[in-house]
Amino acid sequence: MDTDLLAWLIYGVPAALLLLAFRAHSRRRDRRNLDALDKAVGAGMTEPASLHPVIDPGKCGGCGACVSACPEGEILGIIGGRAHLIAPTKCIGHGACRTACPYDAITLVFGTEKRGVDIPFVSPDFETNVPGLYIAGELGGMGLIRNAVTQGVQAMQAIRKSLVQHPHALDVLIVGAGPAGIAAALFAKASGLRFRLIEQDSLGGTVAHFPRGKIVMTAPVQLPIVGKVSFRETTKERLLQFWIDACNTAGLQIEEGIRAEAVVPNGDGFTVTTSGETFQAARVLLAIGRRGTPRKLGVAGEELPKVVYRLVDPAQYAGQRVLVVGGGDAALEAAVAVAEQPETEVTLSYRSDAFGRAKEKNRMRVEQLRAAGRIEVLLRSQPRAIEVDAVQLETDDGPRTLGNDAVIVCAGGVLPTPFLRQAGIEVETKHGTA
Repeated sequence: MDTDLLAWLIYGVPAALLLLAFRAHSRRRDRRNLDALDKAVGAGMTEPASLHPVIDPGKCGGCGACVSACPEGEILGIIGGRAHLIAPTKCIGHGACRTACPYDAITLVFGTEKRGVDIPFVSPDFETNVPGLYIAGELGGMGLIRNAVTQGVQAMQAIRKSLVQHPHALDVLIVGAGPAGIAAALFAKASGLRFRLIEQDSLGGTVAHFPRGKIVMTAPVQLPIVGKVSFRETTKERLLQFWIDACNTAGLQIEEGIRAEAVVPNGDGFTVTTSGETFQAARVLLAIGRRGTPRKLGVAGEELPKVVYRLVDPAQYAGQRVLVVGGGDAALEAAVAVAEQPETEVTLSYRSDAFGRAKEKNRMRVEQLRAAGRIEVLLRSQPRAIEVDAVQLETDDGPRTLGNDAVIVCAGGVLPTPFLRQAGIEVETKHGTA
């Protein structure tokens, strides 16, 4: 047999078969990913909730490293040899895709052309435009527990490097005892810094305001003094107990019920006024959340005592007619939790035509309860007035009156803008920018 033919049979045929198999696999993958993207667009699920990737097609090599790196599953997908965000609303801002990309083709951004996000100006070392004043965690747009913890530590590392000899008795004031603030305080303690940790509410920050029993997702992260935190999926109560145990182990003192009212630059430090005193600090780290000031509806009757802005105990609504307002995870989770109570009538009202900011598992659970007649879902609807025993809604079909005993508004939170402006911090509205 001719040697060239023999070589072709030995090497060429298998290579050709592998190439054909690869192309067939790529076509199936592309078709599957394109179908997922088309479904997201068709359902109006195109607006990421927070930090998310933007892929530069001119740099992307289609290697799929970003797809594999995402811990949330098939958020990214390869279509036509380039990476695409095929499930925008499922993206929760881990940022692992950018780290994994060997082509530097991914930029992490806040907001979109349609939906702007207000973010305080923060430098790469978490310092604001006010020298010595730092921000970490949810206020800066990082709501994930792991990201908040990492930022709290990194911000404190930058603060430690920036400190010089000064007359103040306090190196740093940490405002907010959520994940970012606790992590920062643990680092400060381990570094021998003179610090205080104040919290206007109680330990846990935003996590403490979750409904009872809510599952909190996190990922392994290293905490100063405490060590590795390995939670993957846990309850709010267990996570809060972990934070309490960590603070006790480290001897960390949290001054609860203390509200920061003003932070004023003063020479090489700051004059800080709280709800109880005024003192000096060389540096200030704001580790507060964005939900401290709930976004209100601005309708008549909103001041009635039956209107609340977070769900604490679903059981208190047993046997009641409840309206939940909002379209994010907090609203869907509240509607589900209340609907699972005996003899409740739950209506979920949202102004848009899809729950584009909520996780898929929450959307699926709402749909299951809707199909079972446990939740009435009113998309493209808004409350117009709240009365003692009723709520007036504007819907696509015209005005509608619902009998009502309680209203739970889950419309998110607004930045503490007056406080930030008073401190001199610039706030930017991000429309798809880093």
